[in-house]
Amino acid sequence: MSGRQGNGKNRNSRNSRSAGGGDTGRSVRSAWSVRSAWGARNENRDGETVWLRFLYGTFAGRILLKVLVSPGISRMAGRFLDSRASRFLIPYFIRCHQIELGDIRIPEGGFGSFNAFFSRKRTEGPPPLAAGELISPCDGYARCIPIRSRTVFDVKHAAFTLEELLQDRRLAREFAGGWAFVLRLTPADYHRYCYAADGMVVEKRRIPGVLHCVRPIATRRIPVYAQNAREYQVLSTERFGKLVQMEVGALLVGRIANGPKGTGSAVKAGEEKGTFAFGGSTILLLAQRDRILPDERLCGRKDGEVPIRQYEALGKLTR
Repeated sequence: MSGRQGNGKNRNSRNSRSAGGGDTGRSVRSAWSVRSAWGARNENRDGETVWLRFLYGTFAGRILLKVLVSPGISRMAGRFLDSRASRFLIPYFIRCHQIELGDIRIPEGGFGSFNAFFSRKRTEGPPPLAAGELISPCDGYARCIPIRSRTVFDVKHAAFTLEELLQDRRLAREFAGGWAFVLRLTPADYHRYCYAADGMVVEKRRIPGVLHCVRPIATRRIPVYAQNAREYQVLSTERFGKLVQMEVGALLVGRIANGPKGTGSAVKAGEEKGTFAFGGSTILLLAQRDRILPDERLCGRKDGEVPIRQYEALGKLTR
């Protein structure tokens, strides 16, 4: 893949004390360089943790899940993670996920809350981008799925139609035969995301829903993407035709904090679009038929997702 591969600079890791005020005495390492090892310890091949298997795969877990996904619980969790009382979680989170802070802006005195840390900003902006490439809007794990008749994609045996996803039959028809790029963010990933292409916002929509985890274990049991709270914009682009860029909330993540760009606004590839509050979340990009040639790493994979960095190419122009 072309696009941003890292700038190759040697950065000195800042310790978790500077980030959250706690004294851990440990430097943190690059989350990207160790994420495969971390995943091997904490996930099985399908990305299933013991906790998620309990919540979605057992009777007792499903009872608890009904409580956890209630709006009141989500709001309470959000208020706590926005408070200074949540700062003690930051050093633990850094150590647990081995997060690199060398390219992160750390406020004087550290982050004011866990969510302030979670929505941290990088010190560098986007690199030069190739004009004919559709870029990844985020760090995470990616896959590309063809949009077949009446089907968006098949996620662990659960199929979702475009109409269910978009709640718009007319718009769904425009993307039949195209491609769905699914980008899953883990809690350790950078949770600010950007626009995937230059264009104009021609439609904007927010769909309230029940918040669920977006991990594969969850998508086997319930139609997560069709039920979760989500927001999307329809972009009219010169190079790629129409695109839909959608953000999907996850368990205990009530806020998808998008920027002020609304209908009629011009946007640029690499321009920040918004950020997620705490939790693993997902971004979907829908592309129309015969407009984009997906990167070969993303299509037809039997082993599922591949790691991807923000600004890397998801695909290129077909003509």
